[in-house]
Amino acid sequence: MAEQNGTVSWGEALRVYTRPQVITMLFLGFAAGLPLLLVFSTLTAWLREMDISRSTIGFFGWVGITYSIKVFWAPVVDRLKLPFLTKQFGQRRSWMLLGQLGVILGLVAMVASDPKVSLVGIALCSVLVAFSSSTQDIAIDAFRIESAIDEYQGAMSASYIFGYRIAMLVAGAGAFYLADWSSWGTAYTVMAGLMLIGVVTVLLVSEPEHQVPPATVGLESGLKHRLHVDQPGLWHRLEAWFVSAVMAPFVEFFQRNGSWALIILAFIGLFRLSDITMGIMANPFYLDLGFTKKEIADIGKVFGFFMTLVGSFMGGLFVVRYGIFRPLIAGAIMVALTNLLFVQLANIGSDLTWLAVVISGDNLSGGFANAVFIAYLSSMTNRAYTATQYALFSSLMTLPGKFFSGFSGVIVDASNYQIFFTYAAIMGLPAIYLAWRLWKHDRVERKEVGQH
Repeated sequence: MAEQNGTVSWGEALRVYTRPQVITMLFLGFAAGLPLLLVFSTLTAWLREMDISRSTIGFFGWVGITYSIKVFWAPVVDRLKLPFLTKQFGQRRSWMLLGQLGVILGLVAMVASDPKVSLVGIALCSVLVAFSSSTQDIAIDAFRIESAIDEYQGAMSASYIFGYRIAMLVAGAGAFYLADWSSWGTAYTVMAGLMLIGVVTVLLVSEPEHQVPPATVGLESGLKHRLHVDQPGLWHRLEAWFVSAVMAPFVEFFQRNGSWALIILAFIGLFRLSDITMGIMANPFYLDLGFTKKEIADIGKVFGFFMTLVGSFMGGLFVVRYGIFRPLIAGAIMVALTNLLFVQLANIGSDLTWLAVVISGDNLSGGFANAVFIAYLSSMTNRAYTATQYALFSSLMTLPGKFFSGFSGVIVDASNYQIFFTYAAIMGLPAIYLAWRLWKHDRVERKEVGQH
C-alpha cells in the first residue's frame, strides 16, 4: 500500500466517514456482531435458568471453535457460486445473505426448542447459528476489502467495529432485559428479527467489482499444468477447482512477498500477542485489587465501550491521513505501553480514578490498533482471493496470543501482577520492531518502483 505523506487534509480524512461504503459497514457490522453472544454468554444464561448443569453448559463453549476454523471453508465462499443467489446478487452478497438466513433460521429453531426436552436440538441450532455467522463474516470481510481502496480500510473497519459493538450490547444487555420482561423465547425471536437489518443492507448495496488479474489467471494455469490437473474428466475438474481455490491463494501470497512472506506472517501472529496475553487476566486482576463487580461493569460499560469507538475512529482517520504503516507502529507502541498502566494500578491498589484511566487507555489503544491492523491485513490480500487470504490472516492474528494467554495465570501465581503486566508489555516489543521493519521495506519498494 502506498504510504501517505500528509497530503490529505484532516477535513478530507474526516469526510471518509460519510462515504456510502463506510456507512454500509456500520449495518453489516451490526449483523456480524449480533449472533456472537447469542451462542455464548447469553445462551449460557438461558440454559442455566433452565437448570441445565454447569458441566453441560461448559460443553457449549466448543461452539466457538467454529469461528476459529472458518479458514477451512473460506475458499468455498471465495469461489463457489450459489445456485440462483449468485446470479441475482453476486458472489459476496449471495454468501452474506445465505449466512444471515442461516442465523435467522437457527435462532427461530432455538425458540421452537425446549432446552429441558431437547438439549441436543439447542446444541445443533447453536452450531448452525455459529457456522452461518462465521460464513457471513468471511463474506463481509471480502466485501469490505473489495468495496474500497486500502486508504479507506481503516475507516471501513472502524465503522464495522461500531456496528459490531452496538450489536453486542443488544445481544447481551438487550436480550437480558427482554428475557426479564417476557421470556428467553421472546428475546431470541426479537434477535432473529433484528438480523433483517443485515438482510435489508445486503439487498440495498451493490456487489463490489471482483476481477481476477491476468497474473493470477496465469499463476493458476501454471499450477494446474504442473500438477497435471488440466485434463478432461470430473475428478480432474475437482482437482483443478481445489488448486485454484485452496492452493493458489497461499502460493500467490508467498510468490508476491518472496522472502518477506514469513516476516509478514510472523508480524500478523505477534501484533496482538501483548494485548491478548494480558486480556484474560484483566477481570481477575480488578477483582483481586478489591473492585466490586458493579464498579468494574459500570466503568467498563461507559469508558470501555466509548473509548473503543473513539480509538477505532481515530485509527481510521489516521490511516486516511498518514497511510497504514506509521499508525501501525503507533498502535503497536500504544498497546505495549498500556500494560504499564496496569502495573501502576497494581502499585496503587483499589482506586476508581485509576481504574477509569486504565480501562480508558486499554480500550482506546486497542480500538486504534485494531482498526489500523485490519486495514493492514486488508491491504495484504490479493483481491482475487480476499475471502481465503483474509480468513488465514484473521485466524493467525489471534492464535499465538490465545496460546500464551493460557500461561498467564501461572506467571501471576509464580510472581505478581506487576511482573506479569511488565512481561506482557515486553511481549509487545517484537511487534513494534517488525512494524518498523515492514514500514522501511515498504518505503524501499516504493522508491524502487518510482525509479522504474
